[in-house]
Amino acid sequence: MNIDDLVAETGRLVARHYVFPEQGERLRRLLADRRASGRYRGADGPAALAELVTADLRSFNGDAHLGLKHHAEEIPESPDEAGLTEMMTREAREQDGGVAGIDRPADGVAHLELRPLLYPLSMVVDRLTAALRSVADADALVIDLRHNRGGAPETVAFICGHLFDEPTHLHTMHFADGTAPIQSWASPPPPGPTFGGRRPLAVLTGADTFSGAEELAYDLQQYGRATVVGERTRGGAHPREGFRIHPHLEVAVPTGRPVHPITGTNWEGSGVVPDLPCAAEDALDVALTRLSRRPAGPRCP
Repeated sequence: MNIDDLVAETGRLVARHYVFPEQGERLRRLLADRRASGRYRGADGPAALAELVTADLRSFNGDAHLGLKHHAEEIPESPDEAGLTEMMTREAREQDGGVAGIDRPADGVAHLELRPLLYPLSMVVDRLTAALRSVADADALVIDLRHNRGGAPETVAFICGHLFDEPTHLHTMHFADGTAPIQSWASPPPPGPTFGGRRPLAVLTGADTFSGAEELAYDLQQYGRATVVGERTRGGAHPREGFRIHPHLEVAVPTGRPVHPITGTNWEGSGVVPDLPCAAEDALDVALTRLSRRPAGPRCP
């Protein structure tokens, strides 16, 4: 395909699959108008084209999951699902299941840092269970998501299952293509100790906190389960699907919209707004000060 064809195909895919159909059609027309104006003719290669098209797509509503993504390595025509799973599993193992650190920075307070991703639960369930059990005896807990780029909804639900005492509805995912909505609930934890739903909990966020990590912070905040400390997050709530249109170009299109049962909306565009705003690098100290002023609640069995 030449540049005009690539841009036209991008617009067609966005119009067909975007979670907001009317906006998808408007974005298709926007790309067509800018293509006709000659905006993309000077693009020096796929990477430059991806940058221009992504800027135009996001200029409409700032959807950070929407864009034309450039890949330095060639994208297979038929994705090797087994190979992708193997690659992600290897990365999860190298990153210790996404558990970056566990420590006790203050008397009775545990600090659990999760980054760079909340990996698919099947890949990390043993490591994540061990990490959550290791902090179950703390009087208060800090979950650090300042450098977490997102991840799997089932992993969010699993973590929440260790932090609530009752079945809790986290969100309902709605789709533009008519697929039946899917509810997500906090998963019952496996047998063993849990931190539970009564003791003080803080969640740290930063400008890099994105997608599934934002969901974890948002769910806990909206139910009043945690105090969010740090910086406003990036604001990406919509899960996306990728479509190959060139050996090095993938059209990323959000196809779903989570709706929280309390707010009736989500964190798309707005991000998660901290209860205690501060610079990300100061968030742990601020959270520890906050937690030191609150009495520890009863432990859950």
